Amino acid sequence: MAEFTCRLGTAGGDVVTRTLEANAERELRVRLEREGFHVFSISSKTEKSSVLSGRAAKRVKLTDFLTYNQQLAALLRAGIPILQSIQILTKRQKNETLRILLQDVEERIKNGEALSDAFAAQGDSFPRIYVASVKAGERSGSLDEVLNRYVSFTKGMAEISRKLRKSLTYPAILIVASIILLIVLTTFVIPQFAQLYNQATSLPFITRVVVAISNFVTSNWLVLLPTLAGVGTVLYFWVRSDSGRTTIDRWVLGLPIVGPLVRDMTIARFSRSMSTLLAGGLTVPDAVEIASDAITNRELARRSEVVINRIREGKPLTESLEESDWVPELALDMIGVGESSGALQPMLEEVASFFDAEIDVRLSAMTTLIEPAILIFMGGLVMTILLAIYLPILQLVGDLGRGKPVQ
Repeated sequence: MAEFTCRLGTAGGDVVTRTLEANAERELRVRLEREGFHVFSISSKTEKSSVLSGRAAKRVKLTDFLTYNQQLAALLRAGIPILQSIQILTKRQKNETLRILLQDVEERIKNGEALSDAFAAQGDSFPRIYVASVKAGERSGSLDEVLNRYVSFTKGMAEISRKLRKSLTYPAILIVASIILLIVLTTFVIPQFAQLYNQATSLPFITRVVVAISNFVTSNWLVLLPTLAGVGTVLYFWVRSDSGRTTIDRWVLGLPIVGPLVRDMTIARFSRSMSTLLAGGLTVPDAVEIASDAITNRELARRSEVVINRIREGKPLTESLEESDWVPELALDMIGVGESSGALQPMLEEVASFFDAEIDVRLSAMTTLIEPAILIFMGGLVMTILLAIYLPILQLVGDLGRGKPVQ
């Protein structure tokens, strides 16, 4: 027998969702109508999973998704019904992936499903916090306000990511340039000069070291390239594994500047997610559970598992966060004040804004330290190779000037 998800209307006017087994959809529909239910929709769980697996990993482009939500909020604010709003936006949607998803959402709404359930049925195509926000907006009757709040939340998160990429772009370019410079000097420049020193019996130490390294690389590149490729492949799959990502996330937290930066970014994302969900009408336990998806560092996510358990046991949010042993003390103090005064949602927004400013400061400090360090490394590398190349020539000129025989 197959499993079916049924959205039903009871005799008392309630709408319920149940999972039932039957040989066929028609047989189940007849049985439910005979029992006095009004059948809004029946969907096969097998069919649903196959559709979602075929659509797996299809993420909607962020700009298109934000534009769609802004337009949907505007249409709802103008008084246009949800189904008609979805139909209008589906017809005008240029992003093919989003259009296909919206078509399925439209069909589900026609079959009686709620908008949040229709979005949830699309699997990972829509973020969990978005689905929860829509559900909260449906409950509170302020869906347009919730959608606008979600757009602002997503723009804030995207701005943080943009600042991070901007801060790391220049150091990344310097690192790549250093690697290319090292390869060119080692494999092409130094071997040409090394031929001039073959007859010399006495070379400076730095020249002997650089020439030896160059000779080793040029003589064994057929072995070095496959070895480096193999090591890179192993590291690539290890980094993508659960244990590898957890190990790296734990190691990153121990770095002097990067560790505090990751904590600040995490508490900012978590606080803004919580604020968005609480403003939409969700309870604190539900908001914490959903907002935990914003914790991308696996080590911090592991430590945060205790938070939801303690809150469901009845402990305050501040005390539960303190047990996770990673939230900054200032954030705990601010959240504690908001919780005790009954202004938790606006205080969480203040926490997010404060740590966003801290992130800007830490990113600037990190960039200020990384860029000179890379430049010093590149300068030292070039200086070392130039000394290795020209010291024998200068030594030869000096010996000739003093009338000494060339060695």
